[in-house]
Amino acid sequence: MSAPLQPALDALAAGRMIVITGDRLRGGDIDFCLAARHVSAEAINFMARHGRGLVCLALTPDRAVRLGIELINAGRDNQSGRPHGRSIEAATGVSTGISAADRARTIAVAVADGANASDIVSPGHVFPLITAANGVHDRPGAAEAAVELCRRAGMGDTAVICSIMRDDGEMARIDDLAELIESHGLPVVDLTDLI
Repeated sequence: MSAPLQPALDALAAGRMIVITGDRLRGGDIDFCLAARHVSAEAINFMARHGRGLVCLALTPDRAVRLGIELINAGRDNQSGRPHGRSIEAATGVSTGISAADRARTIAVAVADGANASDIVSPGHVFPLITAANGVHDRPGAAEAAVELCRRAGMGDTAVICSIMRDDGEMARIDDLAELIESHGLPVVDLTDLI
């Protein structure tokens, strides 16, 4: 196990959030990451408040198939290169779907053992990212890195991620986050450490 990863793996195993850097596919955007099995309303609220980006559920192709989630645009034309599946909501136990508690419920339902397509509906307020089959080796993106880190931490094959914006609405860079990282004790992993 490489030493730079261990604090992040320990944090994920303990249900804490980490920061992932080095996603060159998105121009260096930075993401919060949490093992999906530890999702909570508090964690979603933290991401929404401090990240401000889209809260996404990173999942493997196999799990996406079990849930009946396909890529929004699976064709060859007009591709953005982002592996977004159709948005989802838990079939039961949510109200409007957008609250932190409702989004946490949707994620918990989607990643539960034995979950299938009947457990979710669409459209919804959680945005799946279907990772490449061979993870970061096929696509060196934050979604793949998040799933790989959760696997290495023994936390399964799903993760919640959220890109981080600055107060002025521009995408954050690591130097913008020093105070936040320090105050919340967030381990930082660069995606290149996984490859």
